Amino acid sequence: MNFMQKLLSRTVLPVLIICCLSFAGVMALRSNGNLENLELGAYDWFVRFDRGAASSDSRIVIIEITENDILQLERWPITDALAAQTLSVLSSYKPRAIGLDIYRDIPVPPGTEEINTIFTGNQNIISVMKFGSGGIPPPKVLAQSNQAGFNDFVVDPGGIVRRGLLFLDNGENVSSSFSLLLALTYLQREGIYPESDIANPDHLKLGAATIPPFEKNDGGYIDADARGYQYLLDFGFDAPFTTFSLGDLLTGKIPPDAVKEKIVLIGVTAQSVKDLFYTPYSRGVTDEQQSVAGVVLHAHAVSQLLRLSLGESRPIKTFAESSEVWWILLWSFIGGGAGFRLRSPWFFSFCGTAGVLFIWLITFFAFSLDWWTPSVPPVMAFLLSAALVTSFMSHREKMEKEVLMQLFSRHVSPEVAASIWRQRDLFFSGGRPRSQKMTATILFSDLQGYTGASELLEPQALIDWLNMYMEAMADLVMDYGGVVDDYAGDGIKANFGVPLPRTKEPEIKNDAVQAVNCALAMGKKMERLNAEWKRDGLPEVNMRIGIFSGEIVAGALGSAQRLKYTTVGDTVNTAARLESYDKKSAGDRCWRILIGDSTKQYLDNQFCVEFAGEVNLKGKDKKTAIYQVIDLDVKDGSLQQIVKRNGCSGGECSRVNNDGG
Repeated sequence: MNFMQKLLSRTVLPVLIICCLSFAGVMALRSNGNLENLELGAYDWFVRFDRGAASSDSRIVIIEITENDILQLERWPITDALAAQTLSVLSSYKPRAIGLDIYRDIPVPPGTEEINTIFTGNQNIISVMKFGSGGIPPPKVLAQSNQAGFNDFVVDPGGIVRRGLLFLDNGENVSSSFSLLLALTYLQREGIYPESDIANPDHLKLGAATIPPFEKNDGGYIDADARGYQYLLDFGFDAPFTTFSLGDLLTGKIPPDAVKEKIVLIGVTAQSVKDLFYTPYSRGVTDEQQSVAGVVLHAHAVSQLLRLSLGESRPIKTFAESSEVWWILLWSFIGGGAGFRLRSPWFFSFCGTAGVLFIWLITFFAFSLDWWTPSVPPVMAFLLSAALVTSFMSHREKMEKEVLMQLFSRHVSPEVAASIWRQRDLFFSGGRPRSQKMTATILFSDLQGYTGASELLEPQALIDWLNMYMEAMADLVMDYGGVVDDYAGDGIKANFGVPLPRTKEPEIKNDAVQAVNCALAMGKKMERLNAEWKRDGLPEVNMRIGIFSGEIVAGALGSAQRLKYTTVGDTVNTAARLESYDKKSAGDRCWRILIGDSTKQYLDNQFCVEFAGEVNLKGKDKKTAIYQVIDLDVKDGSLQQIVKRNGCSGGECSRVNNDGG
């Protein structure tokens, strides 16, 4: 329980609440899809920088129909005869699979019979269709075969393709994708066929890899269209595939070895046909220079399926939603912790930047291991928590400083006030100073003759006269490192050794010495004030001072609006009793200083003191040894004159009277 109270007293609970609220805000934005574009942009960045350095897949060759080819043919689409000639030449080069990414749903004579013969006579030729009732059917001769696959892609908002398709289902029939059929045709020679994963029967296992189906909230997606069997495209490289033009093929410029045992895709790259898509490599620039032809996109999909099946790469995986939630929450707390510790704007900027870079490095490293980890939400949660906690702590610090300065700044020196603020964590808790037990020296002063003076002066004159005294004495207390605790009429209470606790004996001794030095300085000041008052026709008074050292309890008393830092305990009571002891006697001087035995023991022969006896102070059962401090007036140059003037014999008064009498 004490540990928990300590945590709460250090404002941990508010910080935790702020972190949770920051996390909730980020999660609300994410669940509404407001962060999806940023997260998908991060995914594109990872793809470009992690995959772009790899070389292209040598198992794939593209025969492109360029703008120049169309100009030479002087028509589009190409005739069935030209398509048949293209397929025939390629088949003679013995590739493993041929993919025709050109719709042949409507005959384009001449040559229709010829191309149908080639389709049915070559099982490794795959043609395309467009899925759905509003789609485009395959060539009629391939309608009931496994040689036609849909060439649909899932296009994200913004026109970028990030996902591939393996299967689509219209409720009646299940169709395979163009890229999957080409990959399977190639993999038959490797003895690889599609099957269900043993651990997850609904997942497709293809050779060395199990490809999990894309879910609507995977990665950075929020409620995405996850129909069909989708998977994340990894775009394993940015290098171009081996590519030849249709003209090169028909004129015999392609060596047979460039095609043998490979997958050949035939498609249009001419911009006038508009079979263009944007990918993560488009870098968000929607112009034709950054787009890729559909046949190139299919080549990427085929390459990924080959690499997965042959164990050359792994599918991009995403974490469960619950894991992503914990991941974001973790960074919200880390941001809150940074804000809790940091105050300087420079350090906040440095640590904020370092935190963001660290998150990006972690997520980029995870992506290099084929794990897509959310990066934008943890960055936002980290920065938001850090900013809010920093603001909260700065506000709280400002309030604490106001409280501390209200308590101390007017009663201590600027150096002591600054030291108090630097070490505030040692004694500040819950918006007010923490009560502490410590060893200190307490000084009480009071005026003898004040009552008579107050009767002689007008109210304003009395206040001015008294303020002159109080201001002079308070300045001396601060000069000697003390804290003015209280004013009571004509009385002053000062503490030496608070509020910062003294833990070493030399520090405690120094407080006692400074208290006595302060008392002597107050006596000298009292003499000068009396001289001034006598000259101005104002009343003269005597001053009594009592000093005692020992354990006290220091803390703040009062309400939240009106706090007062003070000291209490037997030491304080004893010092007050020493001041009031024998009120009528201040000697021949206008001041008198009495100290207790505990204070005298700390003085180390630095003052001349006179034993005043063991007396029963008011409210004390045991007798207290008290001593009177005698100033050494160096102007007189003679200790004997000082002793004589104070009425004590040479044997009784020495530099320090250690024998107690």
